[in-house]
Amino acid sequence: MIGTILWGIIGGAIVGILARLLLPGKQHISMLVTVIVGIVAATLGGLIADWIGVGDTKGIDWIRHFIQIALAILFVWLADRMFSSRRSPPAVPAR
Repeated sequence: MIGTILWGIIGGAIVGILARLLLPGKQHISMLVTVIVGIVAATLGGLIADWIGVGDTKGIDWIRHFIQIALAILFVWLADRMFSSRRSPPAVPAR
């Protein structure tokens, strides 16, 4: 049980950071948000992979990892949109 939770956190952090690297442009979210988003995406992606029957195969579960990374990219993008909309736009200097 503890091992599963620990590997979920470590795997989720890796998935979140990888998604942030694959997403073009600069993201305006902290690394903590990135890791949390990665953990959620890895967990949800694993559940989806199990649900469609590709979560546990012989060898490396490439489809499961692809689903997890795709969800992490989506969630990092959504988190960036949510947090960047809360910021006020930069002030335009007067001429």
